[in-house]
Amino acid sequence: MEFEYIRDYAMYAAVLGFFSLAWFGWAQENPRKTWRKYLGIGSGMAILVCIVGVYLSITHWDAPSTLSLEGKATFIRYIIVFYAEFIIGGIGAFVLMRLKHKDWIAPWIAFVVGTHFFWLVDIFKDSSLYILAIVMIGVAFISPIVAKKYNVASSAITGIGSGTILFCFAVLGLVRYLLS
Repeated sequence: MEFEYIRDYAMYAAVLGFFSLAWFGWAQENPRKTWRKYLGIGSGMAILVCIVGVYLSITHWDAPSTLSLEGKATFIRYIIVFYAEFIIGGIGAFVLMRLKHKDWIAPWIAFVVGTHFFWLVDIFKDSSLYILAIVMIGVAFISPIVAKKYNVASSAITGIGSGTILFCFAVLGLVRYLLS
């Protein structure tokens, strides 16, 4: 991503902070009781980063964005990726529920979310999204194994892993904003 896209950095903080909060929330489905306090702290920190990101996004709304500078085609590609992610995630979750594998839904959604970041690299002109994609997919694959080891729901491990990596990238968005 180019330095002139400060609005996109602020939006990273807002959007990724929000979804970090959502993953920390999902992690509370069935974690160990001693983890709940830390999940709450993670949720609180995520919402704070989200709020700062929203504020910075609103106050810099007229700043250039890859979605506005690259033309209508880029925005349309973004919307297609966004809706495809929801449709594919929803269909997979429905199938997993029907097959009585509810515990695999959180890892499945993390896999779909991780995969969608590969498509966003070209849209946002930001190769760091490759790292986010790979780590999210890694979380999706290891969470059922780790969940069995700790005797918790897969959503607990998936939520902690996904929430943490999204939080880190939300903070990275703020840092990149401040450096630009």
